[in-house]
Amino acid sequence: MTTPIPAPSTAGSGAPTPTPAPVEATPRTDPGAPAPARRRITPGKIIAWAFLILVILVTLFPFYWMLRTALSTNPGLRADPTSWLPPEFTWGAFERVLGMQSTEEALAEGGSGTSLDFWRYLFNSVVVATLVTVCQVLFSAMAAYAFSRLKWPGRDKVFALFLAGLMVPAIFTLLPNFVLIKELGLVDNLLAIALPTMFMTPFAVFFLRQFFMNVPAEIEEAALLDGVSKVGVFFRVILPMSAAPMATLGILTYITAWNDYFWPLMVSYTDASRVLTVALGVFRSQSPQTGTDWAGLMAATLIAALPMMLLFAAFAKRIVNSIGFSGIK
Repeated sequence: MTTPIPAPSTAGSGAPTPTPAPVEATPRTDPGAPAPARRRITPGKIIAWAFLILVILVTLFPFYWMLRTALSTNPGLRADPTSWLPPEFTWGAFERVLGMQSTEEALAEGGSGTSLDFWRYLFNSVVVATLVTVCQVLFSAMAAYAFSRLKWPGRDKVFALFLAGLMVPAIFTLLPNFVLIKELGLVDNLLAIALPTMFMTPFAVFFLRQFFMNVPAEIEEAALLDGVSKVGVFFRVILPMSAAPMATLGILTYITAWNDYFWPLMVSYTDASRVLTVALGVFRSQSPQTGTDWAGLMAATLIAALPMMLLFAAFAKRIVNSIGFSGIK
C-alpha cells in the first residue's frame, strides 16, 4: 500500500513544484500478535506413521516375493528357498510366459516345458472384461435412472428387493447360472463367461443411483420444457453429466471381470475360451522331473496383474472421489 504525500502549495511562485514520488508504506506488525504455531511431533503421530509404514510393507511384500521368485530358476529356488535376492538371476520365466523360450531352455531352468498361448489368453481376457464393462455400465445406468428419477408404483419396494441381492453370496448363484448356460448351449464360449454379470449388478445400480439422485431436478425439467423426451434426457443430459462416476464404475467393473477366476474355470474347457487367470494353472502341472514351475507361475501372475495395477494407480484418485461423492460408505 502506498501513502501519497501532499504537494506543497505553489501560490505566489511562477513555476510549479514537482510532486514527490509516493513513499512505500511499511507494514506494521503487532508486537503482541502470537507467532504462527509449529506443528509438533507427538508420540501419537509417530505411532500412526510407524503403523502406516508397517501396513505398506506388509502389503507390498507379497509383490516383492513374487518378483524375486519370477526372476529365479526353479533349481535355484529349491536350492536356496529363503534367499531375499533371486537365486540364479534370469529373465527366463518371463520369456517362457511370453513364448520366447524353447522347450530345451525351459526344461534347463526347471520348467515343465508346457507351452502357454499367452497372447490368445490375453485376448480372451480383454474381450470378456470389455464386454462385461460396457454392457454392465450402460444397463446399470438405465436401471439406476429408472429407480432415481422416474415415478412409478412400487419403485422403492422393487429397489429394496433388488438391493437385497447384495446379501446373496456369489457362490450360491454359480450352480443355477451353470445350469442355465448349459441349457442355452453356451458352455466353452466367451459369452458364457460374460453373460451372468453382463447386464447389471446390484452394486452398479446402487452406485449410479446415488449419483443420479444428486443431479438437480431443474436441469431435467428444463430439458423436458425444450421438448426433449425422457429417453433423450437420459442420453443427452444425464449421461454426459455422469461421465465421472460411470468411468469409475467402468474401471471397478473391468478390474473385477479381469480378476474373475472361479466362474471362467467352470464354463471354459479349451483354449478357445480360456482366459488368462485360468490359463495360469498350466504352470501348476506336476511332473516327476520338474514339479511345479513356480518361477513361471509368478512371472505369469505378475504380467496378468500388471495392467490392472497400472489402471488402478492411474485412476485411484478419481475412484476415491467418486465413491465419496456418491455417498457410499
